[in-house]
Amino acid sequence: MGKETAPGPQELRFAAYIEGLAEAAGHADRHTPLKNYCTGLLLPGERKSVEPMAARLACDNVRRMHQSLHHVVADAPWSDEAVLDRSLDFVIPAMLRRDPVVAWVVDDTGFPKKGRESVGVARQYCGQVGKQDNCRVAVSLSVTSEKASMPVAYRLYLPQSWIEDRKRRKKTGVPESIQFQTKPEIALDQIRRAHERGIPQGVVLADAAYGTDTGFRTELTKLEVTYVVGIQSATTVWKPGDEPKPAPARKGNTGRPRKLLQRDPSTNPSR
Repeated sequence: MGKETAPGPQELRFAAYIEGLAEAAGHADRHTPLKNYCTGLLLPGERKSVEPMAARLACDNVRRMHQSLHHVVADAPWSDEAVLDRSLDFVIPAMLRRDPVVAWVVDDTGFPKKGRESVGVARQYCGQVGKQDNCRVAVSLSVTSEKASMPVAYRLYLPQSWIEDRKRRKKTGVPESIQFQTKPEIALDQIRRAHERGIPQGVVLADAAYGTDTGFRTELTKLEVTYVVGIQSATTVWKPGDEPKPAPARKGNTGRPRKLLQRDPSTNPSR
């Protein structure tokens, strides 16, 4: 019989990492299934759904492994935020040992889906296919350095059609406490939480889907956060102190007062 090889530093770090995730999941009954699930995600194989992962993890008892993995993913009441926070406890210090944080990136990701029973699925813009399609969308906030990136928040967007469909919500287990929020509102919640958690600050970056939202930009200013965001070409931007004033109200042929902005001739709007 050959000698057993002692685990190397990488194996020990990985074991400590998934042990921390398992502890964050709460009840001891979830520890082993969550460790198995994390291991299954890292094993070779294109399909990362529960059934093929169960076959790779326990080829001699696929059914039992499948039930265990399915329970921890679909039924067990653990907090995804708690598990992600524990992950950050490992990853953020490792990132900072190499480079400082330079940006917080706000983005959303679409996942094509068939049918209508997957939580959040609707016909909406999907970045993966570059057009409107049946999909789910998740809003994320990532911390980035020059060479690394780590998502610090990740939340599914629920369209208004889902919020108003009580029957479908009940069938798919969406809690009554979940109310409608726009994607910019979700992103702001994520930014506030990251700030409260003490994650090193970076410049907030977002595309025009967020930057065009005046409320989003206003809240970032209130938080004293530096940001660079995209805006639509029709959006008018003014230098600080050069904000336009509403034109004097007067009635025209329609009987409605004018609401156009009026600027001083010496100022030039930047579009």
